[in-house]
Amino acid sequence: MDVGVVKIAEDKDFEKLKQLYDNNNDWRLDYNKPDLSVWTKSVPGIHFRMVKIRTRFPDVLPETLFDVLHDPEYRKVWDTHVIESKEIGFFNPNNDIGYYSMACPSPLKNRDFVLQRSWLDTGMEQLIINHTVFHKDYPPRKHYVRATSYLTGYIVRPSRNGDGSELGYVSHTDPHGKLPVWLVNKVTQIFAPKMVKKLHKASVNYPSWKMLNNPNLKPWHFPEQISAPRIKLEECVKSAEEKNLKNIYVDESDLKDKDVAIMDND
Repeated sequence: MDVGVVKIAEDKDFEKLKQLYDNNNDWRLDYNKPDLSVWTKSVPGIHFRMVKIRTRFPDVLPETLFDVLHDPEYRKVWDTHVIESKEIGFFNPNNDIGYYSMACPSPLKNRDFVLQRSWLDTGMEQLIINHTVFHKDYPPRKHYVRATSYLTGYIVRPSRNGDGSELGYVSHTDPHGKLPVWLVNKVTQIFAPKMVKKLHKASVNYPSWKMLNNPNLKPWHFPEQISAPRIKLEECVKSAEEKNLKNIYVDESDLKDKDVAIMDND
């Protein structure tokens, strides 16, 4: 789905994610270790590269991994970069809109997003996709740079080796701001393996954590538990502040190679 387009996700939207993940044509393999591979791909007309990750968690069930990716309360426990994660509202049991802000390691400025998220559970695999949309009550905020997700998605499957689960991740995101393109593409490759390591640890610990924290609350499985308000399409437009935004962002264009080392130690 295109940036700003709000609609119920269709089969073709999930198929696009699967095609990007399963087809390695035009992708460059940048990182390859046992159970973890990272590719990047150029996109015509856009400076920032798309990134793809394939990894395996032999000791995590697919249903557990799917729950970890969904659970907003647990996200605050394991994701050290999250500042705020809020569900704005929902369209139907498999499509919602939320606000997410994240802390970026110094010297980068913090970023935030307004995202439509859609998911599909076929029984054989689970898919989650998101892309940037707008909401009149969530304008760009002071001290944050509003980023754009063209497409970000997760694929959860049983492991090809027969033990545990396989996780696929595809993302094409523009962080905006006056950032040098080389740095954004480099940072993406740095953070991908670190994100996988954190997610694996979080997934292993999730069952014991969930037993002590609303174990029966899983609205992504049980729609009757949804407490967020229903979204109205007329609300999904740019705010007055965003319409008047002149794309003036903090200038981070003078970052050098040494700054990558700082981020790598985050």
